[in-house]
Amino acid sequence: MRYLVLSDLHANLTALESAMAAAEGRWERAVCLGDVVGYGPDPNEVVDCIRALQARTIRGNHDKAACGLEYAEDFNPVARAAATWTHEQLRPDNLTFLQQLPSGPIEADGLALVHGALHDEDEYVFAPAQALDGLLDSPSAVTFFGHTHFQGGFSFRENQLEVIQLRPEAGTSFAALRVELDTRYLLNPGSLGQPRDGDPRAAFAIADLPNRVVEFWRVPYNIEAVQQRMKRAGLPEPLILRLAFGR
Repeated sequence: MRYLVLSDLHANLTALESAMAAAEGRWERAVCLGDVVGYGPDPNEVVDCIRALQARTIRGNHDKAACGLEYAEDFNPVARAAATWTHEQLRPDNLTFLQQLPSGPIEADGLALVHGALHDEDEYVFAPAQALDGLLDSPSAVTFFGHTHFQGGFSFRENQLEVIQLRPEAGTSFAALRVELDTRYLLNPGSLGQPRDGDPRAAFAIADLPNRVVEFWRVPYNIEAVQQRMKRAGLPEPLILRLAFGR
């Protein structure tokens, strides 16, 4: 089974459409690691797409804030303003959809899915020490996580923990990781809607575990069009500017 792995879409329909066009014919089922909404200008449209894909989806912290499950007290003022705006835009059926999303971890055909860390859906996993518990305790050898907006991840084999820094170079669409036997992986597909690893292209992954390959993808999209919609919506200027820099 080939899985399209999406994460941190952040209500960016243009990025999602570009990713779907690039991935067409390369996957059979879709999964989403959360933060479907927040920051971006297209919350209903992106939720509609995820629902239409029948993607197996878990919740992220922005999903919880936007649908009213949690207050955005821990958000910075810019993120809080975006969460409030998103809540006001969401249709009742999409609010209900977000409210009913499960927390991770969940399993899908040998993959484990979490938003942040295995034991805390809101924890950011940036460093090897933060990754170790997830690598050891996950119910699956391959676990996908999001939340950091950084494409890459970690591997663990024979008491050796390594950082995976693998993403497509400029001008290429994907970089492939060979999934080795007797190795555990904690992999981040990157953020589709708001990358923060210095590459503004939309990020996602395609996991083909029967053939032991995970592809890390980057796809260009019309950032200016998204920025214009954000301006018209009155979303905070820092969120608008950062899309062009992938920061």
